[in-house]
Amino acid sequence: MATIGDFDPLNATIPATKVEITVSCRNLLDRDTFSKSDPICVLYTQGIGNKEWREFGRTEVIDNTLNPDFVRKFILDYFFEERQNLKFDLGIPGKKCGTIVVKAEELSNCRESVMMQFCGNKLDKKDFFGKSDPFLVFYRSNEDGTHDFIGEFSTSYRELSRGQSQFNVYEVILFYSFVSQSSLTCTFFRKSYTFSFKWFPGNPAQPTSLHYMNPYQLNTYAMALKAVGDIIQDYDSDKMFPALGFGAKLPPDGRISHEFALNGNPQNPYCNGIDGVMEAYYQSLKSVQLYGPTNFSPVINHVARYAASVKDGSQYFILLIITDGVISDMAQTKESIVNAASLPMSIIIVGVGPAEFDAMIELDGDEVRISSRGRYAERDIVQFVPFRDYIDRTGNHILSMARLAKDVLAEIPDQFLSYMRTRGIKPSPAPPPYTPPGHPLQTQI
Repeated sequence: MATIGDFDPLNATIPATKVEITVSCRNLLDRDTFSKSDPICVLYTQGIGNKEWREFGRTEVIDNTLNPDFVRKFILDYFFEERQNLKFDLGIPGKKCGTIVVKAEELSNCRESVMMQFCGNKLDKKDFFGKSDPFLVFYRSNEDGTHDFIGEFSTSYRELSRGQSQFNVYEVILFYSFVSQSSLTCTFFRKSYTFSFKWFPGNPAQPTSLHYMNPYQLNTYAMALKAVGDIIQDYDSDKMFPALGFGAKLPPDGRISHEFALNGNPQNPYCNGIDGVMEAYYQSLKSVQLYGPTNFSPVINHVARYAASVKDGSQYFILLIITDGVISDMAQTKESIVNAASLPMSIIIVGVGPAEFDAMIELDGDEVRISSRGRYAERDIVQFVPFRDYIDRTGNHILSMARLAKDVLAEIPDQFLSYMRTRGIKPSPAPPPYTPPGHPLQTQI
């Protein structure tokens, strides 16, 4: 299972980017008796909120090979804020039937067209009874085949744009490779996430509490956490997330805390994956006493301290706050957000319950940039949404959670890029190409 691909056309936002998927295989299981197999790869996608798989497209068939490099590519709309499932089918039953290598590359939106003309001089003779029949090979060609290589050279659009001159005379070495001067190779920056829960007063054992632990379904806090967490955890490298609570009395002395570790370990508040955060949340409901007031600034400052120590672009921090909407330290919170706006971090606030969220809307700053004591935030880093606006009327919680995650995460890519660009931080070099292991693997990823 992969997480790039299909989307719900009824609720889709404008695509952030298009991604080109290239598929190749190694050491496939041979299903033919007198020759090698003729492999083909079929791509299936899965819509949001349903389990039905639909065929998106298929590659060409390559005859007699167990190591196909499929030429036909799949072009998909990629959405940061959605989980998009893919399934690759090679039509080979069984678990140990070879290795499939899937590569995804962002497509640029460049609309320029370039006309080029090539010629060759004194090429090496490859034919015995006649001269060679030379041709150029471009890597994005849509034809497949094997030929004798004559040689190669590398160039760029910048060099070719100079026209016919001494700059565009090349010595042929092995084969021709065209490199676009405007292309950009990049890798994901590591993102770190902190989850923070506001404890609404009341007994979580009672159905009237927003923290009610219903044995048959998730409460709204848990749904909000899982909806957002299931998406953003795919962008974190180690899947270890600090989870904090605020607004509770802690054992054994009943002291009030606005910044405590959900797992009970203040020295190491990290939880293993979203499932680990969920488990820490449920366990903490059994040990702490929900209590006001509600202060946001301590948890914002907690994350800001970490973000302030990493400004080289290697990490970007995202704080998810789930709250009932009441806030007791508005002035301090605005000050904390203004300070955090210059750091590599974003803040997501999900409002749960029936309360009014006027204060949260002010913190969002979409209409009026947030300020404190005459100083405005350098950039918009807060995104607020009330969960009740995304509840599916038919009771489909999976669809409700998908809608919430889609909207609440929509601003993160632009916030991330705005920080990096204003500070001149460029993407890291691409990692080395993936080398498949020698032993067979499953055909699905």
